[in-house]
Amino acid sequence: MTSKSITQERLKELLKYDSETGVFIWVNDTGSTGRIKAGSVAGSKHKTRMYIVIGLDGARYQAHRLAWLYMTGDNPAGEIDHINHIRHDNRFENLRSVTKADNCKNKVMLNSNSSGVTGVSFDKKTGKWESHISVRNKKIYLGRHSDKSLAIKSRLEAEVKYGYHKNHGRNMQ
Repeated sequence: MTSKSITQERLKELLKYDSETGVFIWVNDTGSTGRIKAGSVAGSKHKTRMYIVIGLDGARYQAHRLAWLYMTGDNPAGEIDHINHIRHDNRFENLRSVTKADNCKNKVMLNSNSSGVTGVSFDKKTGKWESHISVRNKKIYLGRHSDKSLAIKSRLEAEVKYGYHKNHGRNMQ
């Protein structure tokens, strides 16, 4: 959102964070017109990305990154993953600091998926189920199976082997 950074100290001067609800509250009346009242909820949901965004000191920040800063004192170098895939659920227990590669190991299933399992598809030419997994941007072929359950089994075993999050491919929203 911004290349500018805010300190934990400044953040706590402006906002109070409830780690159990994931909600930020304004500490004082603010804004040039005084339209933001102390005690009101800070931020709004981004129209397309569904993250909560909060404007502070002329910059815009994603609330999940602010939550991490508020609780740990660290501006995360990598990404903040919403464990349950709900981008506006900023409860601290739902957040984890990860690399981009690890964040990719906890994604929702694509809407275009027709098998019901990420990485499993039916090949009409052969009449068999195929499974694959991506690791470090490389697609790894896991095999072709006459039975869908075997294709799913090979995919789930690969998710464990390659350190995928248990919520990967599960739509939890």
